[in-house]
Amino acid sequence: MQVTMHETLLLERDGPVAVLTLNRPERRNALNRTLEKALHNALLHVRDDPDIRAIVLTGAGPDFCSGADLDAFQANPSPAFVRQHLLQVYGPLVELITSIEKPILGAINGTAAGAGCSLALACDLRIMADNASLMLAFSNIGLVPDMGATFLLVRLVGYARAFEMAAEGQRIPASRCLSWGLANRVVPADRLQEEARRWAHELAARPTLALGLTKTALHYALTASLREAVAYEALLQQQCILSNDHREGVQAFLEKRPPVFTGS
Repeated sequence: MQVTMHETLLLERDGPVAVLTLNRPERRNALNRTLEKALHNALLHVRDDPDIRAIVLTGAGPDFCSGADLDAFQANPSPAFVRQHLLQVYGPLVELITSIEKPILGAINGTAAGAGCSLALACDLRIMADNASLMLAFSNIGLVPDMGATFLLVRLVGYARAFEMAAEGQRIPASRCLSWGLANRVVPADRLQEEARRWAHELAARPTLALGLTKTALHYALTASLREAVAYEALLQQQCILSNDHREGVQAFLEKRPPVFTGS
């Protein structure tokens, strides 16, 4: 197990799983420019590492992420600066998370609020502590949801619930997140990290080439017609049919044994 320390981010390598931990617990892991850069660079690193086959994103301390560090914005609150930051920093960050062809599991501890909620929504899967919550807090300070929240949330829960979350700005507890489809699993808080890693290792043992392409296909299908989606599936299936994982899966089925996938 290898841990790379950064001022605001921890990158831990646990076999084929990378664990990225937002590391500003004294600020409830609020996003400042240093953390944003560190997270972006770490995501690029694990994206390009062929030995990393699944990723966990979590927060140090009691909370996942409290959103943007408002001190940073108050230092330069001009509309032009905010717009530029959203387009040049937040947009590329959430696009990177959704485009990495590896499973990304959000392990949500405590509160994920504002941009922290957006970050959680960008993950492919979410496992939440039973005392955790998601909070689209933007309207509480007179703002609209950003960092891709409007795009992601309405596709996860539909218009009415998305608007309810945005308009009321209330905490959505883990139990309701589970019933709404915002969380895939809810576990006791003291088992969150253990269960997240266990799930990530299970995903890493799957045919991750196919999982990555499935992720790409699902995101493409969000804005495609049925005909376009079917054509894209056919294109991706051409890649999978030639993969080592496909051959191994078929061979293991014929030999009545568990497959050993390599992600290739």
